[in-house]
Amino acid sequence: MTTNASVRMAGIVKRFPGVLANDQIDFEAYPGEIHALLGENGAGKSTLMNILFGIYQPDEGDIFVHGRKVRFRSPRDAIDQGIGMVHQHFMLVEVQTVAENVTLGLNESRFLLNLGKTKERIAELAKKYSLRVDADAHIWQLSVGEQQRVEILKMLYRGADVLILDEPTAVLTPQEARELFNTLRRMACEGHTVVFITHKLDEVMAISDRITILCGGRVVSTVRTSETNKESLAKMMVGRPVLLHIEKQPVEKGQIVLQVENLQAQSDKKLPALKGISLTVQQGEILGMAGVSGNGQRELAEAITGLRPVTGGRVLINNVDVTNCAPCRIIEKGVGHIPEDRTGMGLVPNLAVSDNIILKAYRQPKLSKGPFLNRLSIRGFVDRLIRLFDIATPSQDTPVKQLSGGNLQRTILARELSAVPTLLVAVHPTRGLDIGATESVHKMLLEQRGKGAAILLISEDLDEVLTLSDRIATLYEGQIMGTVNAEEANVEQLGLMMGGTPSPPAASYQEGV
Repeated sequence: MTTNASVRMAGIVKRFPGVLANDQIDFEAYPGEIHALLGENGAGKSTLMNILFGIYQPDEGDIFVHGRKVRFRSPRDAIDQGIGMVHQHFMLVEVQTVAENVTLGLNESRFLLNLGKTKERIAELAKKYSLRVDADAHIWQLSVGEQQRVEILKMLYRGADVLILDEPTAVLTPQEARELFNTLRRMACEGHTVVFITHKLDEVMAISDRITILCGGRVVSTVRTSETNKESLAKMMVGRPVLLHIEKQPVEKGQIVLQVENLQAQSDKKLPALKGISLTVQQGEILGMAGVSGNGQRELAEAITGLRPVTGGRVLINNVDVTNCAPCRIIEKGVGHIPEDRTGMGLVPNLAVSDNIILKAYRQPKLSKGPFLNRLSIRGFVDRLIRLFDIATPSQDTPVKQLSGGNLQRTILARELSAVPTLLVAVHPTRGLDIGATESVHKMLLEQRGKGAAILLISEDLDEVLTLSDRIATLYEGQIMGTVNAEEANVEQLGLMMGGTPSPPAASYQEGV
């Protein structure tokens, strides 16, 4: 079969133990196009591209590059055929310079390496594709957006004419994402093929020429972007109409539930992670905490919930100082926690669904008597929550590790929300969930807000923060750059704050008012 496709994958099958990741997938991408590969976590899109890049070998199916059948046994084979991939987690050596990282792994003698010529070539590519970066800078000195540019330059330096990007905007500010899109368009105009892996519908509509939608390891459809819309794409992804915009009803704010004063804490590396954070959250309010990953979000949530030592400042819940209290005491104060790591911190994977749901409630008299659990009462309690939160599980005795990502999150929500929290710390509550599950989680959070709960929402998804929040604070390198009313929030301004620019005084919001 002849085709002018840059790459063609035919009948690709990839199995992992207990999982059929790719099921007879056909995929084509052409020169000069930006092709979005759309689907939620677990849809099989990253697996498919890892096969194209030689990280995995297919169990069945064929790969063609410019019409010629190839077989990749490693990424080096793929690079030799002009295919490059920028992973979501960058593959850079932090202590080396940009130039040294670009040449790393090339078939050149280390003793004959001409870094001068390398820097000249990097400068040419950087100018041609607007990828501004200092070739002499060490990786650790660069922002996340600059590090991504280095990854792209690495691939271009190696002669890649097909570039695969895996969730490339997940770690970028809106301004950096816009710059990336301009670069990708320039590359496509030069004749490159760009494959863009994402689950964000707005980005798909903004950047792509065609879209292939994957669900459950299969291709649902391939469509031209100009001939579709977000509603249609969402329906194809989950098999039913999805409400993409949730109306947030006005709620009367009550007293301050959470008060954080000049909070300081260290990272796992014993470096300053929180540098004097002050904020408040009231009853019936969602305070969204926006920011690029790694700027103190995790440490803030753990310091509030008693999981990380506070080295300075105070945490007050309903005007009671709980700084450095044990997590169980903070739970007793009515604090719920949806952690960043669902299976590592939020759940005990080998325990049954029922045991995970009662992890906080088992001390209640109706569920236990002294040291003995009342299994009959527990079954009734868990059955009610499984129905209420629509947890899809074979039974309540099923090990929780066997559930899908969406049902893992529903299990955590069932446990945390059934306790009727006065304060809920929700960290990335929809990460990795399909659009349908995301819609459900958003509704649950707004319901809790309507019942008077105070919610601290920590998310890297700016659309999610804008949709749910009443106020938005922006975190950068352990400091709050500003706090604004969500209805007055400007994406451009939020992006600048996410990049370290403090908000002007006129945009600031008086805490607790």
